[in-house]
Amino acid sequence: MAEVNPDTLNALVGKMLGDLGGAFSVPTVRIGFKLGLFQSLHDDGPATASELAARLGLAERYVREWAMAQACNGYVSFDSATGRFSLSPEQAMVFALEDSPLYLAGAFDLAAAMVDGEAKVEAGFRTGEGVSWGESSGCLFCAVGAFFRPGYVNGIVQSWLPAVDGMMPRLEAGAKVADIGCGVGFSTLLMGRAFPASRFIGYDFHAPSIEQANAHAAAHGLGERVRFEVADAKAIGERDFDLITMFDCLHDMGDPRGCASHVRSLLKDDGAWMIVEPIAGDDPETNIGNPVSRLYYNASTMICVPTSLAQEVGEALGAQAGEAKLTDVLSGAGFGQVRRATEGPFNIVLEARPLAAAR
Repeated sequence: MAEVNPDTLNALVGKMLGDLGGAFSVPTVRIGFKLGLFQSLHDDGPATASELAARLGLAERYVREWAMAQACNGYVSFDSATGRFSLSPEQAMVFALEDSPLYLAGAFDLAAAMVDGEAKVEAGFRTGEGVSWGESSGCLFCAVGAFFRPGYVNGIVQSWLPAVDGMMPRLEAGAKVADIGCGVGFSTLLMGRAFPASRFIGYDFHAPSIEQANAHAAAHGLGERVRFEVADAKAIGERDFDLITMFDCLHDMGDPRGCASHVRSLLKDDGAWMIVEPIAGDDPETNIGNPVSRLYYNASTMICVPTSLAQEVGEALGAQAGEAKLTDVLSGAGFGQVRRATEGPFNIVLEARPLAAAR
C-alpha cells in the first residue's frame, strides 16, 4: 500500500463529512417542506421553536431539534439573542418561493426516490437489465416533475422558445405543437398558457404521468387547447407539427436514434425540434469537479441509464451525453441543421431543423 498523505486524507474526510451532512439532511428537509415549517418562517416571519410549533400545531420538541438541524445545515438562520429562527431572502428562494428558479423541494424528493430505488438498480448492475420508468420507487415521476418544474417556469417561455429561430411569431399566431416525453405536463401547460392561439399535445409512455397531466390541464382550465395522450415516442401517429419539444428526456429513451427519425416524419418541412438536455462537456474528464455534472451523473446512474436499458435498443446515452453525441443522433436522423440555441447553468437547448429546411 502506498504511503498515506495526511493532508490529502484530512481534506477527503472533511469533504465526506460535508457530503454526509447533506445526505443526512434529506429527510429533515423533506419534513420541513411537507409540514410547512420553511413556509411559515417565510410567510409569518421569524419564530422561536415554540412559536413555530404553535403556529402549525406541531410538537415543540420535534420542531426545536428540526430547527437546530436546519440552522446547522445553513438552511435557516438563527439569532442567539432572541432564540428565533428565520429565512433570509436567499434561503427563501430555495425553500419557500415555489416559482423561484432555485426552489429545490423536488431535488430533495428526487434524492429520496433514488435511495428508495437502490435495490432494483443494484440488481441491474449484476444482470445488465434495466429498471422501467416509474418502477424503481413509489413516485419517482412525481419527484422528477417537481425537480424540473422551477427551471421550466423560468426558462421555457422567457428564453428557450425565443432562442428557436422564428418560432415565437408562429406560436403567437397559432401553431401545432407536440411535447414528447411530457411527464406530468408542466412543460406543456406552461406553453399552453403562454400561447393561447396555439394547440398543444403532450405525449408520454407512462400512463400515471398522463393521468396527472390531464388533471393539471383540467384544473388550469386548459383542457380545450392542451391535451395529453399515452404513446411511445415512435408510435405517435399525428403529423404536421410546427414545433416538437423534448425536455430532459431524449437521453432516457431506449432508442433515441429511432425516435429522432420518427420525429423528423412528424414535423412540417419548415418546422423545428427543440431539445432541452442536461448540460455537459463532450469529454468526460471535463465534467469532473463540476457540481452540476456530479448531480447529473449520480441521477443518471440511478434513473436515466436504468430507464433506457429497460427499453428496446437500450442505447443508454445517460444524462451527461454531451452536445457532440446528441448532435450525432439528430444529424443521423435527417436533421441538416443542429445548433445550440441557448444554454443555462443546468441545460443546453438544441434547435434541430429537417434537412429540407436547413440553411
